[in-house]
Amino acid sequence: MTEPETTQQERASRKVREGIVVSSKMDKTVVVAVVDRVQHRRYRKTVQRTRKLYAHDEANEVREGDRVRISEARPLSRQKRWRVVEVLERAR
Repeated sequence: MTEPETTQQERASRKVREGIVVSSKMDKTVVVAVVDRVQHRRYRKTVQRTRKLYAHDEANEVREGDRVRISEARPLSRQKRWRVVEVLERAR
Protein backbone atom coordinates (compact mmCIF):
# COMPACT_ATOMS: atom_id res chain seq x y z
CA MET A 1 0.00 0.00 0.00
CA THR A 2 1.08 3.55 -0.62
CA GLU A 3 1.24 6.14 2.13
CA PRO A 4 -2.01 8.04 1.33
CA GLU A 5 -4.04 4.81 1.28
CA THR A 6 -2.80 3.85 4.74
CA THR A 7 -3.85 7.15 6.31
CA GLN A 8 -7.22 7.03 4.54
CA GLN A 9 -7.86 3.53 5.86
CA GLU A 10 -6.78 4.58 9.35
CA ARG A 11 -9.21 7.51 9.35
CA ALA A 12 -12.06 5.28 8.26
CA SER A 13 -11.57 3.00 11.26
CA ARG A 14 -12.03 5.84 13.77
CA LYS A 15 -15.36 6.09 15.56
CA VAL A 16 -17.67 8.92 14.51
CA ARG A 17 -20.58 10.19 16.62
CA GLU A 18 -23.22 12.93 16.34
CA GLY A 19 -24.51 14.95 19.25
CA ILE A 20 -25.68 18.24 20.71
CA VAL A 21 -23.21 20.67 22.31
CA VAL A 22 -24.22 21.21 25.94
CA SER A 23 -21.29 23.39 27.02
CA SER A 24 -18.75 25.54 25.21
CA LYS A 25 -17.38 27.58 28.12
CA MET A 26 -13.89 26.10 28.03
CA ASP A 27 -11.16 27.28 25.70
CA LYS A 28 -10.97 25.09 22.56
CA THR A 29 -13.12 22.42 24.24
CA VAL A 30 -16.81 21.57 23.96
CA VAL A 31 -18.96 19.02 25.79
CA VAL A 32 -21.13 16.99 23.43
CA ALA A 33 -24.12 14.91 24.59
CA VAL A 34 -24.33 11.79 22.44
CA VAL A 35 -27.57 9.78 22.60
CA ASP A 36 -27.43 6.05 21.90
CA ARG A 37 -30.55 3.94 21.55
CA VAL A 38 -29.97 0.42 22.87
CA GLN A 39 -32.26 -2.49 23.57
CA HIS A 40 -32.71 -3.57 27.18
CA ARG A 41 -31.14 -7.00 27.65
CA ARG A 42 -34.09 -8.62 29.41
CA TYR A 43 -37.17 -6.61 28.41
CA ARG A 44 -36.15 -5.75 24.82
CA LYS A 45 -37.46 -2.22 25.23
CA THR A 46 -35.49 0.55 23.47
CA VAL A 47 -33.74 2.76 26.02
CA GLN A 48 -31.93 6.05 25.43
CA ARG A 49 -28.47 6.35 26.95
CA THR A 50 -26.71 9.72 26.98
CA ARG A 51 -22.95 10.14 27.26
CA LYS A 52 -21.10 13.43 27.60
CA LEU A 53 -17.93 13.46 25.54
CA TYR A 54 -15.26 16.17 25.60
CA ALA A 55 -14.22 17.26 22.12
CA HIS A 56 -11.50 19.55 20.78
CA ASP A 57 -12.69 22.64 18.89
CA GLU A 58 -9.59 24.36 17.51
CA ALA A 59 -11.30 27.50 16.18
CA ASN A 60 -13.71 28.02 19.13
CA GLU A 61 -16.53 28.30 16.57
CA VAL A 62 -19.02 25.84 18.08
CA ARG A 63 -21.76 27.19 20.38
CA GLU A 64 -24.20 25.57 22.80
CA GLY A 65 -27.13 23.90 21.06
CA ASP A 66 -25.24 23.17 17.82
CA ARG A 67 -25.50 19.67 16.35
CA VAL A 68 -21.98 18.45 15.57
CA ARG A 69 -20.15 15.41 14.22
CA ILE A 70 -17.16 14.32 16.30
CA SER A 71 -14.43 11.82 15.52
CA GLU A 72 -12.18 9.78 17.76
CA ALA A 73 -8.68 11.21 18.24
CA ARG A 74 -5.54 10.56 20.24
CA PRO A 75 -5.73 11.68 23.88
CA LEU A 76 -5.51 15.47 23.90
CA SER A 77 -5.94 15.91 27.66
CA ARG A 78 -7.13 13.92 30.67
CA GLN A 79 -10.72 13.74 29.38
CA LYS A 80 -10.53 14.85 25.74
CA ARG A 81 -10.41 11.98 23.24
CA TRP A 82 -12.61 13.42 20.47
CA ARG A 83 -12.31 16.15 17.84
CA VAL A 84 -15.07 18.24 16.22
CA VAL A 85 -15.20 17.32 12.52
CA GLU A 86 -18.08 19.53 11.33
CA VAL A 87 -21.08 21.52 12.47
CA LEU A 88 -24.22 19.86 11.10
CA GLU A 89 -26.78 22.37 12.34
CA ARG A 90 -26.46 25.72 14.11
CA ALA A 91 -28.50 26.53 17.22
CA ARG A 92 -31.37 28.93 16.70
